[in-house]
Amino acid sequence: MAEKCFHPSIEGAQHGAKSLVQFLAYAKKSGADGAQPSNFMLQNEKGGFKSTKEIKDAFSKAKLSLDGVSAHCPIWVHTTAWTGSPTVKPFLPADVAAKTPAQIEAWAEDYVLRLLDLCAELGVKIVPMFWGVAFGWELATGYPWGFWAGGDYDLLKEGKERFVKKTAKIRKHANSLGIYLAHEIHPGTGAMCADDFNMLVEICDGDKCLTVNADPSHCWEGESWETRFTKVASRIYACHVKNFVIRSGLPVRMMESGWQKRAMQFVDIPSGDLNMVRYVELLINSGFPRRYCEIMGKKTAPLVVEAESAYRDLDATSANGIQYVRDNLCFPLAAGSFEEGMGA
Repeated sequence: MAEKCFHPSIEGAQHGAKSLVQFLAYAKKSGADGAQPSNFMLQNEKGGFKSTKEIKDAFSKAKLSLDGVSAHCPIWVHTTAWTGSPTVKPFLPADVAAKTPAQIEAWAEDYVLRLLDLCAELGVKIVPMFWGVAFGWELATGYPWGFWAGGDYDLLKEGKERFVKKTAKIRKHANSLGIYLAHEIHPGTGAMCADDFNMLVEICDGDKCLTVNADPSHCWEGESWETRFTKVASRIYACHVKNFVIRSGLPVRMMESGWQKRAMQFVDIPSGDLNMVRYVELLINSGFPRRYCEIMGKKTAPLVVEAESAYRDLDATSANGIQYVRDNLCFPLAAGSFEEGMGA
């Protein structure tokens, strides 16, 4: 029988109301073979992290593969704190949230370094995340009439220098542990398109830890997911499976926080605008499953569900997504061309 290269998995950040044990029980019941808990699920009551034994035992008891650790929130905080934005506060302890931007950044850096140590102890070598607003909110808007450079300033040049400097310690530590930091190319982060990401690699002298967490649901402003992930194919080390719709006639950029009223909405995986089978085929063509399995020592790579909906219950949406991935995207691979058997 032809071999499969993927297994269904689930991202934990959206399920933060659950403890690690509760999350893993939910994932198993929903049909997952693996899970990617958030950093918050690995914390203990004292502000540190659970022991590696406690975490491994939880996965062993649930009979699930530990597919990675979602570090999106703390790393985004680390590279965004300098802006003074209050948007970092939901991801911080109350006492830390009250500190100065410089103090928050220092706290986040220490937290991330300790989290990477834990990942190394757990055997997690690929860490999905995203870099924060290192280039400033002006460039993060992507607005074409930007005035991003003037007689005495150049926001892009300053941003490049800031990114290299602020991420240096984290990148060095990741490399020392053999860990790959898989940035999720995403609006409002340190790299919002493929060219942005490739620029980060260039200014960091090709740093091998700078990799990509592929997610097609963030390609809604001109760059298709095929264009984006073809440009960064060799650096795709992780992935999410997520879908969205664009409601006709509404502006994608609008000052409306209610998801039900927005033009771009994340939806359950089967009903979105994206063809998820084609997306998975691109992941295979990029070499992602082979890279993941070699680095993580696994037989199959995870297709990590991150299904969200403005209308459908979160647990129901995610369970439906896991089952869709299991039944439709973890298909057996072709052993050769279909032409080979013709006329035999």
